[in-house]
Amino acid sequence: MSFTGLGRPNATSGMCAAGHAKDTFLELKRKKIYRYLVFRIDEKKRKVVVEKTGDPAETYDDFTASLPENDCRYAVYDFDFVTSDNCQKSKIFFIAWSPSSSRIRSKVLYATSKHGLREELDGIHYEIQATDPTEMDLEVLKDRAN
Repeated sequence: MSFTGLGRPNATSGMCAAGHAKDTFLELKRKKIYRYLVFRIDEKKRKVVVEKTGDPAETYDDFTASLPENDCRYAVYDFDFVTSDNCQKSKIFFIAWSPSSSRIRSKVLYATSKHGLREELDGIHYEIQATDPTEMDLEVLKDRAN
């Protein structure tokens, strides 16, 4: 999606992913060099950009602590687990973080841009929409992955 010639994007225009965001996702997916990615919308660049990456040794608590309390973000988490058959598995979760306390404009902008980003991040297994931390608790991921 191109916004060339447009003024400041409005809350319903949606944003596309920057090339670096897609490349970083591929590094998480293929090379396993990140545990998680946090994306934010840069309205000046009109792109979804990587705000933070988490090292493979970081925990789920580190990941959830990296999300802002009062603003929206997208995130990808590479969840490793062991099945009941004792097999090591990995599932990639896409999380649309939209806390209740965030601005309405931000909620609308992130909601309208989500589909475009999801289409560019090939290899997501599950998606979670969370408005508070309990909706993306580690137990929620475990339930979805099994």
